[in-house]
Amino acid sequence: MKAKLQAIIQRFPKARVLVLGDLILDEFIWGKVERISPEAPVPVVLVNSESFMPGGATNVASNVASLGGGALICGIAGDDKAGNTLSSELQKRGVDTSGIIIDAERPTTLKTRIIAHHQQVVRVDREKNSPLGDNLREQILSFIRRNIEKVDALIIEDYGKGVIGPRLLAEVLPLAKKHKKIVTVDPKIDHFSYYQGVTCITPNEKEAQEGSGLKIESDEDINKAGRKLLKELNLESCLITMGENGMRLFEKEGKITHIPTVAQEVFDVSGAGDTVIATFTLALACGAGKLEAAHLSNFAAGIVVSKVGTAVVTKEELMERIK
Repeated sequence: MKAKLQAIIQRFPKARVLVLGDLILDEFIWGKVERISPEAPVPVVLVNSESFMPGGATNVASNVASLGGGALICGIAGDDKAGNTLSSELQKRGVDTSGIIIDAERPTTLKTRIIAHHQQVVRVDREKNSPLGDNLREQILSFIRRNIEKVDALIIEDYGKGVIGPRLLAEVLPLAKKHKKIVTVDPKIDHFSYYQGVTCITPNEKEAQEGSGLKIESDEDINKAGRKLLKELNLESCLITMGENGMRLFEKEGKITHIPTVAQEVFDVSGAGDTVIATFTLALACGAGKLEAAHLSNFAAGIVVSKVGTAVVTKEELMERIK
């Protein structure tokens, strides 16, 4: 198995993946707290530095690029400083940003986390998450039509910020199917009905519970939820991530495989789901079977949770961990 997984990783640079979804810029303000404000009972953070990371769909594209794959991103950004910063951060990471469509009426989604002594003090969100108008949707479709033949797989990253909707997917999914492309989805709880017939969805336990309508309190409940999602959405597979309990792969033929976590130290789970879907999809695009792809994504998740903030995994780190 080890040699086979390593051979798949070596093929990563041959695959191209298009990530479609909600573009988010993560801003981190780092500082320290030495006193409480006299104006209100809140800590005063003395800022040392700030940093920016691509988040949401852009973190998935960053993971694809960092693993050595070709990554294209498609979504909406505002005509603002955050949008420029996001494009610049993506280009630094080797992501093709030609699919970023600028909308002057909509701010770039910006999540600002203020962190003191490695603890998050507060998060401030700036966003507009109304559904896309016809003009923006047509621009996205036009980009996908021009690029679908040039990629091996499509990842749909649904963060509920307005980009992913039934009218867009009603055109995108048949187009991907016509061109025989792998389609994986990181689902949003109230949008499960949109994802009919895709290659795989990667919900966490809470999303699987909500999406299936079944309360998950035991091992068997997870199996029931996974089987129900497979059947109702007519999926090829469903990969449920379960935090420290690893992940479980459900395949259309009825096979269920539990994969225990390989995380050695858990520091920060933010963005772990992005790493999972990026690795899983890239592996499928390189000819891996679904179980091999799930094992690789489990190794990648084990690496990323030991890092702070929205982080990525490199091809070299993944190789080393498998050794």
